[in-house]
Amino acid sequence: MTTAHVTCPLCEATCGLEVTLDANQQVTRVQGDDKDVFSRGYICPKGASLGALHHDPDRLTAPLLKRDGEFVEVSWQEAYDEIARRLPPILEEHGRDAVAVYAGNPGVHNIALTLYGRVLYKALGTKNFYSATSVDQLPKHYSAGTMFGDPLAIPVPDLDRTRHLLILGANPLVSNGSLMTAPDIRGRLRAIRERGGKIVVVDPRRTRTAQFADEHHAIRPGTDALLLFALVNVLFAENLVAPGRLEEHLDGLEDVRELAQPFTPEAVAPRTGIDADAIRRMARELTSDNAVVYGRIGTTTQAFGTVASWLVDVLNVLTGHLDAPGGAMFPLAACQPTGNRRPFAVGRWRSRVRGYPEVVGELPVATLADEIETPGEGQVRALITVSGNPCLSTPNAGRLAAALDSLDFMISVDVYLNETSRHADVILPGPSPLERPHFDLAFYQLSIRNVANWTPATLPSALPQEWETMLRLTGIVAGQGPEADVAALDDFVAGETARRNGLAVAVAGERTGPARLVDLLLRAGPYNVTLADLEAAPHGMDFGPLKPRIPEVLCTASGRIELAPEPVVADVPRLREELAKNAEADGLVLIGRRHLSSNNSWMHNLEPLVRGGNRCTVQVHPADATRLGLTDGGLASVTSRAGKLQVPVEVTDEVRPGVVSIPHGWGHDVDGSRTRVARANPGVNSNLVADETLLDVPSGTSVLNGIPVEVAPV
Repeated sequence: MTTAHVTCPLCEATCGLEVTLDANQQVTRVQGDDKDVFSRGYICPKGASLGALHHDPDRLTAPLLKRDGEFVEVSWQEAYDEIARRLPPILEEHGRDAVAVYAGNPGVHNIALTLYGRVLYKALGTKNFYSATSVDQLPKHYSAGTMFGDPLAIPVPDLDRTRHLLILGANPLVSNGSLMTAPDIRGRLRAIRERGGKIVVVDPRRTRTAQFADEHHAIRPGTDALLLFALVNVLFAENLVAPGRLEEHLDGLEDVRELAQPFTPEAVAPRTGIDADAIRRMARELTSDNAVVYGRIGTTTQAFGTVASWLVDVLNVLTGHLDAPGGAMFPLAACQPTGNRRPFAVGRWRSRVRGYPEVVGELPVATLADEIETPGEGQVRALITVSGNPCLSTPNAGRLAAALDSLDFMISVDVYLNETSRHADVILPGPSPLERPHFDLAFYQLSIRNVANWTPATLPSALPQEWETMLRLTGIVAGQGPEADVAALDDFVAGETARRNGLAVAVAGERTGPARLVDLLLRAGPYNVTLADLEAAPHGMDFGPLKPRIPEVLCTASGRIELAPEPVVADVPRLREELAKNAEADGLVLIGRRHLSSNNSWMHNLEPLVRGGNRCTVQVHPADATRLGLTDGGLASVTSRAGKLQVPVEVTDEVRPGVVSIPHGWGHDVDGSRTRVARANPGVNSNLVADETLLDVPSGTSVLNGIPVEVAPV
């Protein structure tokens, strides 16, 4: 028996795991690492399934090439020869924008794809870059960019010192935290209560987090921005605004006061479904010590996602809880992102068909089908997907799936033949999480405590590492052909990383690949550590609690917090129009939900995570069920402008009247995939009824919460 200590790469919590292997290198046990400096032994069902993922017989172990409509295993050289034969001619004849990229969520949990994916994308030079970011979180990057100058400067709740936590549209007891890296959320929320604090949840569903909380407000989906503006209104009206030391770093305070005037508690109460007196009390409670507002996917995947994301941080500023212990603070990761400190800018280009603006280098995935289907100069003719499953995870997924069949060429970098990669011409697999090194570059930027941990590969891999795959593809799109010198390309990447950080590449010694890049980034970071230091600390290194970082974190043109950034403020008139709408005229609206054992669409082929009953139901309030003639356990049709699906009914008062809820990420009942467990537990694809024409205007993020639907018994 041997034991390895690894950081779980399956969600944002970055928990430390202890993995036991037998003499045949079979995983026999996965448990929490009691000595991990951050998670201290906590483990969730996803982490416990790491062995099942490693041993999954459906994981691809060789490249697949589609011949006469059927996939066959081929050598790596054959796969690269096919790519070199078919991809460069498309680039040469139709231009760089004729090739699109979709980068999925799992890639952010993979250090090779995080660091070397960007090398491929830059070499490709396309403006048609899409990712899961525009499905669920782009509004937060947009608001952070316009307020603080950096789209990655996202303040997170300082949970370990918080005494009053207001949560909107988040269910961290199930998600394990989102845009908030925090293992053992339950323990941390329990500690708030033990400190004499309070937890308030605003959500259309009585989620697991809402049940745990001291107070729950069942808001009408899509109206969070109205509620948040009403809280701002109360703070100004009752002279409760007290930004404290932040005031000397603020621009736009009076602009926010004026913008908030129409959004009185009485004005927003009919639309939100929350009583005006309750709104006033919520606002007053935010002025207590160590209070913080936290909003997540329910606030970002709605028609006013950017405005809502902005107002979350506005409230933390107005109460003096931004950049303060117990409030919302900016992590200082051991590896800070490389790049310049130019102020944030959006709309550097626009999508060809619908004219949506670029945000943080990408276009809204809701318009990818348009770009494939619409003829003309710049039409997307080829697609590269990197650990993504957009045929399940994007709005009007059925339309996108059909569009993929019209492509001239498609490559998928993926470990599964799934609902998306089945459309590809070439599939390039990668090693399992236990066969590659790991470092959470992205999520340490969002951590509620400054920590770092390096996980070396536990087991050898028969497959190339994904950083090598990315560089082989880079060589092909850069004109070097399928025989590109991967070592030379890696040296070039390392040299550029060193140069940007003011280092000599030689300081990293004989390291290659992600290990060399992480070592360079650590050396350039704020803690005077190296990768060797992390290698000597298998349970991680703790750099302490979050500390105030304003003004150093700011990189706006003014060098100040832009409390009323013009690109966001421009969308407020659209929000004001909501005040005049009649809430009683609203029909049913659809929202999503998730389960602790699920992470979007990519962990449904693991037997330990799909045990139990059918969780893919449409939850309906008893009053709505009676009115519509729906019965618990019966079938219902759910119809929107985009499509229609059938799903079992679950009658429950967990959802508020007027709201129905279906989990996202399912729908594994399609021909051509090779995921036996998922196909045996298919669920339904809620994104078949998600409307790709409904977007948050500033960011282009899809509306996945608050979709108008009709529901009827089948």
